[in-house]
Amino acid sequence: MLKSFRAALAMSVITLSAFATSSAFAAPLKVVASFTVIADFAKNVGGGDRVNITTIVGPDGDAHVYEPSPADAVAMAKADVVLVNGLHFEGFLQRLVDASATKAAIVTLTKGVMPIDFKPEFADADAAEGAGKTVTDPHAFQSIANARIYVKNIADAFCAADSESCDSYKANAAAYTAKLDALEGEVKAAIQSIPEAKRVVITSHDAFGYFEHEYGLTFLAPQGISTDSEPSAADVAKLVEQIKQDKAAAIFIENITNPRLIEQIAGETGVKVGGTLYSDALSGSDGPASTYIDMMHNNITQIKGAILGS
Repeated sequence: MLKSFRAALAMSVITLSAFATSSAFAAPLKVVASFTVIADFAKNVGGGDRVNITTIVGPDGDAHVYEPSPADAVAMAKADVVLVNGLHFEGFLQRLVDASATKAAIVTLTKGVMPIDFKPEFADADAAEGAGKTVTDPHAFQSIANARIYVKNIADAFCAADSESCDSYKANAAAYTAKLDALEGEVKAAIQSIPEAKRVVITSHDAFGYFEHEYGLTFLAPQGISTDSEPSAADVAKLVEQIKQDKAAAIFIENITNPRLIEQIAGETGVKVGGTLYSDALSGSDGPASTYIDMMHNNITQIKGAILGS
């Protein structure tokens, strides 16, 4: 009896030792996300302690004008997987990849997305490299349908880098996708509650084209593709006239841009500033848009409240 107990105890110790050894070797996947929305998707797919995520452009940061730091290059160099938006959203990306000499897989999450072009009035000549050319809108994540594609691409990338945990990544992605499905239903219901004639809003730069395309709001903006460009007085005057003609119902500041221009337009048109929308970045953890789902909830609540006065 005593011998069998000792044998069982010894076997337990061996099993526990083997488990501890295998756990010690199962280091978290080192993941670099180019900006906060992607980092949030990656966190939901990775789950728990299987992934270690570093975010390049942080909360309320503007990827259009971001300048990478030496710490960013170090993170890239150590990464197993680098997750990026693509469609020229991250202007700094190639410089950072070159500087870091990273061997990580660079995964473009807009693969499989049906891209749309900016409206002609927003596709400025510099970005279009000449008149008459179209410019692809990179803000694909503003459509929840596209967010589901990002999530699938992240799960595939994690499975390729860490096949042992693939089932877990796929299960996490499926659970999160169900949450996105519910979110999309809420957004569509909120839009339906707004009279069609009032579905026109103003934002700082043209970041909501995919939201407009998917859900039926019209967005006007004094800045085009990038926050790096300053609209001319003539552009602002033209927008003011357009706002008066289209009877825009609300005007919004974006979390990544200077509010001065929006406040000027609000003063000239008499349209009230309805609050802050989150476009290219999430808020900090203590803000109203610290996750993608919270961002979408915040934006549609702000829009509906400003238009309907509720």
